[in-house]
Amino acid sequence: MDTKEAFKQKVEAEVELAQAKLAELKAQAKSSVADAQIKYAEQAAELEQKVEATKAKLKEVSEAGAEGRERLKGGMESAWSSLSTAVRDTIAKFKQ
Repeated sequence: MDTKEAFKQKVEAEVELAQAKLAELKAQAKSSVADAQIKYAEQAAELEQKVEATKAKLKEVSEAGAEGRERLKGGMESAWSSLSTAVRDTIAKFKQ
């Protein structure tokens, strides 16, 4: 085999290797995007649950009498605190 043919085969092999690495990178990128979508969906579902819990507590407080309102106030404040912390933490997590 002459040097020209050997050089050609070497370059072809390197091109094939580069194509294989490119395919691997593309697969990793797709996987990363899918992972991010799953994370966003999980975080959104968690926040949605906290929003619904807070709304339910607010409804309880607004429908309760004066005595019940005071009793439920702590639960309402706890639900609100949980929601606001979750929102803040989620935003911080996705800004990274």
